[in-house]
Amino acid sequence: MKFGPVPVAEAEGAILAHSVQAGTRKIRKGLWLEADHIAALQAAGLTEVIVARLDPGDLHEDAAADRLAAALVPDPAAAGVTLSKAFTGRVNIKAALPGVVEMDAAALKAFNAVNPMITLATVPEWQQVAAGNMVGTVKVISYAVPEVDVDRACAVARQALRLRPVTIKNATLIITEIPGGVGDKGRAAIEGRLAALGMTLAECLRVPHDTEALGAAIRSARGEMVMILTGSATSDPYDVAPQAVRHAGGSVSRFGMPVDPGNLLFIGGYLNKPVIGLPGCARSPALNGADWVLSRVACGLEVSAADIAAMGVGGLLKEIPTRPMPRERSRRKPAPPPEA
Repeated sequence: MKFGPVPVAEAEGAILAHSVQAGTRKIRKGLWLEADHIAALQAAGLTEVIVARLDPGDLHEDAAADRLAAALVPDPAAAGVTLSKAFTGRVNIKAALPGVVEMDAAALKAFNAVNPMITLATVPEWQQVAAGNMVGTVKVISYAVPEVDVDRACAVARQALRLRPVTIKNATLIITEIPGGVGDKGRAAIEGRLAALGMTLAECLRVPHDTEALGAAIRSARGEMVMILTGSATSDPYDVAPQAVRHAGGSVSRFGMPVDPGNLLFIGGYLNKPVIGLPGCARSPALNGADWVLSRVACGLEVSAADIAAMGVGGLLKEIPTRPMPRERSRRKPAPPPEA
């Protein structure tokens, strides 16, 4: 592509690089200059404009963006996303339904390394999204790029982006109670999390904070997923809630996660149902580690101990006002010295 100033008389057929006011008429950048544009520019006394001209083998930004997006997502319906029509070299990729974003990160990095003018920005891998949320955006920065580079980018990242939809329809929430506890505080926040995933709360059971009572509730749960919110924080892999899962005949695959807030989460299973032991911070609607696990599990993904361990990179989340023990003590002004 050739880019730079040319005489107005020689600009027909080129792409206007910058918007120009020609008398009362504004000629916007990105337009292919036609005879009437040239006449308006000349009538306004302009003798030179900055333009872009495609070389043989170049693709216009919109054609390039459409082709790139189609390679990333060849079948939008199957991938759970929608593609916008290219405009100013941009195609937006949006979620068609709730889920988490799955990607081949290495392929997408290779895509962005082909040519600096060919770009893709995405949400983080495994990000939870709602219908209509942006998943990624393809942007061709220049007015045209070599077709050979477009083909290379398409080849390295074909089918590298998709949405994993929610596959679990409902969940049982079990809340354990202790004397003087907080009762069902947090139920609304958890129900809101389920609603954001398109799920429903099948039932909310309240039982004593006791291994046998909790184990019985796990066995009787009607939901396709079981979530446990304890009245007293779970502080050991063999505390009441994890032991109750085992007592019911289930298993615990991981206790604790390197995400803060969210350290005290555990995950396991009972029969064919996933079981998530929620940390106390799940009583707040603020983002915490449980959200990352819940969204993946809801989409039918196995969340292994190794997956949870990997969440620590980027796992230091925003402090929440309801946190009972802040990470740092508030800094108080020192007391003034006593008077002499």
